[in-house]
Amino acid sequence: MSRTVTIPGLRLSGSQNAREHWRKRADRTKRERSLARVLCSVMDRPQRWPVVVTITRIGPRKLDGDNLAASCKAVRDGVADALGVDDGDESKVLWAYAQEKGPYAVRIEWTYCLVRVDPRHDCLECNPP
Repeated sequence: MSRTVTIPGLRLSGSQNAREHWRKRADRTKRERSLARVLCSVMDRPQRWPVVVTITRIGPRKLDGDNLAASCKAVRDGVADALGVDDGDESKVLWAYAQEKGPYAVRIEWTYCLVRVDPRHDCLECNPP
């Protein structure tokens, strides 16, 4: 079973390379985190752990891997807030990142992991590309 929510129009940029004032960055981060928290809190909370949460950044161009993960950090924190977990607790949540081309948006999906994930495990259901 999986749950999905899409936030249309949310533009996640490669924040490591962004040249913006600290206050503007703080406001953007707060907005991204609260949007993710509010929209994910209306979905049913997981009944068992662990879950795999995939954050998909949709935009006109792709980012490299480290900028993709950095751009999703505030959304990740908001999802963790909605789930009521620490985002570093791998016994409850396993995080994956993806990206697609299209108009700006963010898609958040969580699925139940059927087996305990081992990093060497190749199951596509547990380790999405």
